[in-house]
Amino acid sequence: MLAIMAMLVATASWAAVDVNKATDAELDALRGVGPALSKRIIEARKQGAFKDWPDLMSRVKGVKEKAAATLSAEGLTVNGQSFAGAAAPAAKVAKSEPPKADGASKKADAKP
Repeated sequence: MLAIMAMLVATASWAAVDVNKATDAELDALRGVGPALSKRIIEARKQGAFKDWPDLMSRVKGVKEKAAATLSAEGLTVNGQSFAGAAAPAAKVAKSEPPKADGASKKADAKP
């Protein structure tokens, strides 16, 4: 009996929280959402349900791509959809390094 209850609690903690249906307490329970942000979300939601992540980000101050990615990773959804807007930071294109001044690259390209 205890094992079943433990599994239900664990499942509930990993369940997605839809921003259009969540209570203040459910939003506040997510890591990254404090009382101020949950209040802003609920106030914006009074104007109408959020259509998608861009709609949420445009209407709620403090929720941009980085915050949306973090909140989505914590289980927040908009109409059941996770945030998929920004690429992971590791996927950013690395800046190319300027050529070395020691002439090493010229030697490699020189004809014999």
